[in-house]
Amino acid sequence: MLNETVVTLQGWVGGDVQVRHAGEALVAHFRVACTPRRFRRSSQEWVDGDTQWYSVNAWRGLGDNCARSLRQGDPVVVHGKLSARTYVNNAGVEVTTFEVEASLVGHDLSRGTSHFSRTPKATPAAAAVSDPDAEPEAEQGSREVPTAA
Repeated sequence: MLNETVVTLQGWVGGDVQVRHAGEALVAHFRVACTPRRFRRSSQEWVDGDTQWYSVNAWRGLGDNCARSLRQGDPVVVHGKLSARTYVNNAGVEVTTFEVEASLVGHDLSRGTSHFSRTPKATPAAAAVSDPDAEPEAEQGSREVPTAA
């Protein structure tokens, strides 16, 4: 990540997560609205600043998890590589958009609670779980502790 701009955004999911495939890879796309709040001392009140919108792309497993977990209006934290893209729209106006290629996405727990479920990994051990004749494995995280004799 040499010479790349890495950012962390705190904002709100602006719409439904869209999923597409780029070759074999799944890509989830969604927009995040970030509205700064400032305390105005002269009026002793909090005021909203201008909302900035960012497009977020999340690839593969992260994208799948985003599609399964995020809904419009959810508070999120997004971390990833920032890039700017400029194009001319149908009205002939040059527009610059900001995109983040996400490496981490999560609910903003300062705004609420969330329930976490681990994504099962596709391993030979997972295939054995579906076999009713297979020996049960020890639960992950439970380890025998050696005792002193």
